[in-house]
Amino acid sequence: MIDTHCHLTFPDLAGRVERELADAAAVGVSGAISICTTTQNAPECLALARRFENVWCSAGVHPLYADQGPHVWENLRVVARDPKCVAWGELGLDNHYPEPTRDVQRSVLEEQLAFIASCEREGISRPIVLHCREAFDDLIPVLRASGLEPSRFVFHCFTGNERDARTCLEYGAMISFTGVVTYPNAPEVRAAARIVPGDRLMVETDAPFLSPAPHRGKRPCRIAWVRDTAEALASLRGEAFEAFHARINENTERFFGIPASSGA
Repeated sequence: MIDTHCHLTFPDLAGRVERELADAAAVGVSGAISICTTTQNAPECLALARRFENVWCSAGVHPLYADQGPHVWENLRVVARDPKCVAWGELGLDNHYPEPTRDVQRSVLEEQLAFIASCEREGISRPIVLHCREAFDDLIPVLRASGLEPSRFVFHCFTGNERDARTCLEYGAMISFTGVVTYPNAPEVRAAARIVPGDRLMVETDAPFLSPAPHRGKRPCRIAWVRDTAEALASLRGEAFEAFHARINENTERFFGIPASSGA
């Protein structure tokens, strides 16, 4: 399997990527997608992906960086043209924090979705990684208005409840889980994980954050630990790990175009 969402350019992990990849490979995690957060971060993510055969990247502006403009959209276009860039994002809305304001977040999100749609018309097509924290009812109408195909979105680091999961599924998107699903104080996330169809599910770390049990509290989270989350999810869903493992690899390849064995 690969870690479908981590931040290898963040200070906690920068400079130790080679070690992280080696330790991950030892437990069967064959690569990672390093997710972009700003238009300035996009070229850095691409440079890292080009350096390692089994690292890929995305191109997008995280909602919590929405107020850190100016946003140089052309940087994202340049990165997205490269085959090592496999997604747009992460982008979306975050209602957990008061800043950036909702108006600023929404304005940047709408501008970013319009930019992505313009790239689509140029033949630059990528799936889209969503950040959605306490904002499902606000975000999905904006996504619908964009005209972009729902099946091309994944709600990363899902921390909602069963109702939120049904809302995402009814919209047509994928759902991805982090180590949060292993936390004793997140029963609502586990309830949601049980109802997601097997072909709509992915697994990630969001490293350097959210280390799963039995590593909870350790920082940084390591990409190798995506396997712990995958094993916990399989057990939670009452599925044999090998079958679950095969399914999430199929989903990763279908959604991002990356075979789980690529680069291993």
